Amino acid sequence: MGKVTGFLEIDRQDRRYKPASDRIRHFKEFMIPLSQEATKDQAARCMNCGIPYCMGTGALTPGTPGCPVNNQIPDFNDLVYRGDWKNALYNLHSTNNFPEFTGRVCPAPCEAACTLNLIETPVTIKTIECAIVDRGWLEGWITPEPPSHKTGKRISVIGSGPAGMACAQQLARAGHEVHLFEKFARAGGLLTYGIPDFKMEKTHVAKRVAQMEAEGVVFHYGAHVGVSMPVERVTEGFDAVVLTGGAEHSRDLPVPGRDLGGVHFAMDYLPQQNRRVANEPPGDAPPISAARNHVVVIGGGDTGSDCIGTAIRQGALSVTNFEIMPKPPEHEEKLLTWPNWPLKLRTSSSHEEGAERDFSVLTQKFVGEHGQVQKLQCIRCDNKFQPIPGTEFDLKADLVLLAMGFVHPVHEGMIKTLGLDLDQRGNVKADTNQYQTSNPKIFAAGDMRRGQSLVVWAIREGRQAAHAVDKYLMGSTDLPR
Repeated sequence: MGKVTGFLEIDRQDRRYKPASDRIRHFKEFMIPLSQEATKDQAARCMNCGIPYCMGTGALTPGTPGCPVNNQIPDFNDLVYRGDWKNALYNLHSTNNFPEFTGRVCPAPCEAACTLNLIETPVTIKTIECAIVDRGWLEGWITPEPPSHKTGKRISVIGSGPAGMACAQQLARAGHEVHLFEKFARAGGLLTYGIPDFKMEKTHVAKRVAQMEAEGVVFHYGAHVGVSMPVERVTEGFDAVVLTGGAEHSRDLPVPGRDLGGVHFAMDYLPQQNRRVANEPPGDAPPISAARNHVVVIGGGDTGSDCIGTAIRQGALSVTNFEIMPKPPEHEEKLLTWPNWPLKLRTSSSHEEGAERDFSVLTQKFVGEHGQVQKLQCIRCDNKFQPIPGTEFDLKADLVLLAMGFVHPVHEGMIKTLGLDLDQRGNVKADTNQYQTSNPKIFAAGDMRRGQSLVVWAIREGRQAAHAVDKYLMGSTDLPR
């Protein structure tokens, strides 16, 4: 473990944000990292518990405590405490292909499951993880790991989000010829086109793409399988196919006025700004900007938070965030929830930048003139989402962003052409052992299989799918699950 009495002697200290007045002027990351010495002190607080729930012990289903990729957290904490950063990086990479992604955008279920969270001072696991991998890049310790032999097997992976990237990298390192097909101009999926640069700059994705290319992964961009590219292109001549395209069918709000101009899905809005930051061509869709607009974001999750931060940086006059759920408590009842992920009020950096938040709100109608939205007609609801008479109110809105989550993958195109079975929620049907679909040659992983989820779950499923594919092709595998 770290220092035996570290948790008694050292207070929790985490990364800080640059002032909101400064950071809203740009789209760059604004997290201030801890010094190496401070990170070492934080690692010393790890208690090396008898049952380290932070590691995700038994994390086989959503909602179970700890890390979905089963990071060996007490081990890398101990290595950081002892100053052995290189072995800490090796340990971290043994379970997580891309810790610089999770070290920036993961909600850290590991910290919720930390024993020290019982007194609300968990070990700063996410910060330590990010510090390890950032130092690894700085020191040049992260290099390509090409295979020592080739198997002669060809595999196509469709979708280059975190699940597809993790799966492709694992399979390439096992010696297979891997082709990764991406419909957009750059790899990364929602890491690149959904998550704003102020949360994670895209250089982190680009560095991993360069590493994977050196390991033998062949990237194909502008390849929208089933739309601009025939499905046969990714099935014929390949020994296995892995679908990792994500769950991109957005949840809609079918109320009167939905067709008015100025009402958009979050994922029609966020990618445009990411393309602007990257100097990438904007595409054919009309530009959407919050500049000089009164903005309403409907949906209180991470996507809604990303819309808030983006709108503020674009120069919105006001930003209001509506959530249909009741306002959660500011502090959970530890003895009832720990080590599981608690329901409590979470305030993101974007919320702190100037958004007004309101809970238990139903939007009943979009109202506008000349085809453009001008206001929302709303009503408050009870905890069963039933309207409460007499609580109606209107709110001015020039731009409305729907950030209410995603229901399942887009079925039109690739999935329908392949004729794959779907589960009750509309996801591609496959289990978490074999990851095989109704076509045994075709596998599915990540959000396409499990529905909307976290980056860390996508990495886990990509790695496990790679294990299953390698075993399917070779009869046995040395790849970890």
